[in-house]
Amino acid sequence: MKNTLFPIFLKTETSRFLIVGGGKVGLEKTQTLLKQNPDVLITVVSPEINPELRSIILLNENIELLEREFITEDLNEVDFIIIATANTALNRGIREQAKQKGVLVNAADQPALCDFYLGSIVNKGSLKIAFSTNGKSPVLARRLREYFEQVIPDEVDTSINQLNKLRNAHAGDFSDKLKTLNKITAPLAVNNKAPGTNKKLITTASLLFMVFIVGYSVSALLSGRELLHLVSGVPSSFYIMLAVGFVAQLVDGALGMGYGIMCSTMMMLFGVNLPVISSSIHTAEVFSSAVSGYTHYKFGNVNKRLLLWLAIPGVSGAVAGALLLIYVGNTYATLAYITVAIYTFSIGLRLIYLALKNVNAKSKIKKVGFLGFTGGFMDSFAGGGWGPIVTSTLLAKGRKMNFVVGTVSLSEFFVTFAAAVTFFASLGITHWTTLAGIIIGGTIAAPFAARLSGKLPRKIALLLVATLVITFSIRILLKLL
Repeated sequence: MKNTLFPIFLKTETSRFLIVGGGKVGLEKTQTLLKQNPDVLITVVSPEINPELRSIILLNENIELLEREFITEDLNEVDFIIIATANTALNRGIREQAKQKGVLVNAADQPALCDFYLGSIVNKGSLKIAFSTNGKSPVLARRLREYFEQVIPDEVDTSINQLNKLRNAHAGDFSDKLKTLNKITAPLAVNNKAPGTNKKLITTASLLFMVFIVGYSVSALLSGRELLHLVSGVPSSFYIMLAVGFVAQLVDGALGMGYGIMCSTMMMLFGVNLPVISSSIHTAEVFSSAVSGYTHYKFGNVNKRLLLWLAIPGVSGAVAGALLLIYVGNTYATLAYITVAIYTFSIGLRLIYLALKNVNAKSKIKKVGFLGFTGGFMDSFAGGGWGPIVTSTLLAKGRKMNFVVGTVSLSEFFVTFAAAVTFFASLGITHWTTLAGIIIGGTIAAPFAARLSGKLPRKIALLLVATLVITFSIRILLKLL
């Protein structure tokens, strides 16, 4: 089918909209119009009104509510009508009456009845971009909007205003103005560092770290005969942690949280020393987070500016938390276990809160550096927490799931690398079967997890992780108290 749509941008100050239907679809259409112009004139007609829609109407004097069935007279002095009912026969009848009066129609999820579509819209100050799929796939249009909302910086409005001032002040003809504009924007076309450089740096650092650890383990701990004997009799803990590492990374890569907390609580149940737990988890996460971060970067799920604000303070916090845990974990082991178990329990409760909380509005994130430091510190000290602290905070501020998960996953590589180096310098490598299990399991799961980012049912996944973490934490506390 040929796409014959002609895009236009309508000045809503002089238009009046009629919405027929007061359910969830009517609510969505009302919110869409108000987002573009809070003062747009709207009339809502419906015998039943969604409670949230009623609240919006009460807060906006420019919205008139007619709590009854639609009648033909409702079309008087109306420019556009949006039909938001599930009654197909009623919708067709309304459309026929609207056509007789020359009123343009949009019928939700019924392209055949539409004279126009409401596209997915990106707002960046004076810049406005609308996406339409000719009524075939609203979901794709919404995904495109979400992507461009992230990649187009808010500062673009400043650039538009500055270019407008230049345009108004320039005395030359169109050709002269174009030459001036090309001259000003020429530096933007200069090739910067190749985009693959960061990927290669992360991959190289990860591989070098892996070779170093494996080489150290083989040469310092095992002879050739001992290695052969060990491979033939791999303990069951390896396979257990292989499964734990796989599941934990699958959850972490898809949700941006859960890896460290799930591994930490499981290893505490096995009675592993706390510094060893955190050391093993962060050593394993160097590899899995490298693969996960690289994959997210490749899929375009990373906000580079936010990455820097999280990664640099996060590294400082990770080193501080690791050093404190080494001291406390060896000197006050039981107290440290109880403290960490209480912390993981509280993280479980936070995950439940996040799962049940409805996030609609996008709000400003304050003290991002402090957030990164706190996440890095608690991640090292408790063996996990970077995701539950950082990811949950960003999601609670209304940020999009795929960009939050991608940015947090890539910054986690630098945090875990710093923590792993600190632990390794102080403790060396122990519990190698546990370490190998979670490394291999997590690395295998990482690419699959990145593809699942933003696709898993968020509420169900968070509740499942929270249930596991709370259950493990309670068992640890009952065992110690």
